[in-house]
Amino acid sequence: MLRRHFELGERQVREREEHIARQREIVARLEHLREPVTLQTARDLLRKMEHAQMLHVTERDRLRELLGD
Repeated sequence: MLRRHFELGERQVREREEHIARQREIVARLEHLREPVTLQTARDLLRKMEHAQMLHVTERDRLRELLGD
């Protein structure tokens, strides 16, 4: 059960990294277009995504330690 939970967490961390990379690209494009309101919204979303990812990585690492990986 613990191994399965860890593997799910690993997959989710990888998927979220891809989402964060795409969001960073969106922010970069909006910076180039100088869209202040949309840019701020995109930056806020990116910060939330990065924070959530940090929590997921922390949990994944905790599970990895419990499993002895």
